[in-house]
Amino acid sequence: MAIKLDLVGKKSDATPFTYTWKDTVLYALGVGAKVDELDFLYEGRGPKVLPTFAVVPSFAALISVAGDLGANPMMILHGEQKVILHRPIPANAKLSTSSEVKGIYDKGKGALVVVEAKTVDEKGEGVFDNVFSIFVRGEGGFGGERGPEAAKADPPAGKAPDFEVVESTTKEQALLYRLSGDVNPLHADPNMAKFGGFDRPILHGLCTFGHAGRAVLKGACGGDPNKLKSFGARFAGVVFPGDTLTTRGWKTDGKSYVVTTTTQEGKVVLSNAIAEVA
Repeated sequence: MAIKLDLVGKKSDATPFTYTWKDTVLYALGVGAKVDELDFLYEGRGPKVLPTFAVVPSFAALISVAGDLGANPMMILHGEQKVILHRPIPANAKLSTSSEVKGIYDKGKGALVVVEAKTVDEKGEGVFDNVFSIFVRGEGGFGGERGPEAAKADPPAGKAPDFEVVESTTKEQALLYRLSGDVNPLHADPNMAKFGGFDRPILHGLCTFGHAGRAVLKGACGGDPNKLKSFGARFAGVVFPGDTLTTRGWKTDGKSYVVTTTTQEGKVVLSNAIAEVA
């Protein structure tokens, strides 16, 4: 089936999202936060909110666009994700998110859909933005523009990373993370995982993204969420619950780090990643 190219430039209605500190703590636990990160886990300290929590209020926008495309859901892949923080995320809030399809590009073997989602508070003031891409396999070749080439963000050859964080996920990680909103059975049901081509359920890409975001906070921000201004990455490989993730960062200038995340096998699962810090 052909995807709907006329979605480009169309803006969605605002989608409301209300949450409390319990939701931010559940998210933190879902992306692996430990007891030594108590500021993010205990309401007696706020709690502080992980910057990558920004993906949760905007997740409905991703699902809505994916549904509106008219594509086979089994052929859709989440390609890239970027969060842009305008201010610290509050522990309790009523937010709303509006999205716009910025482009649908012909990549030959598939179509690349780029979406921008803006999230504001009750006063209409910006809290954070998300930019995400969806790759639809088998929907290329429609004669459209290829789109801009993504700037490569490779680690500098021969240079040791400025930080390295190694952390094991748990076998229950996907079952915990899904409680933050992504209840795709691919991440929970062994039969659905096999139907999708995997021998067991896989970890959500956004869960891996959250693990990497925590590593950036530790390695580049001294644990201070106010210092992370943006973080974006390409999903480059599959992670299984129980895998060990190593996130490394290389400082490129005073405000940016090139970041990669690999598994215990050395397989790159997040690439082309950039973190901007204050």
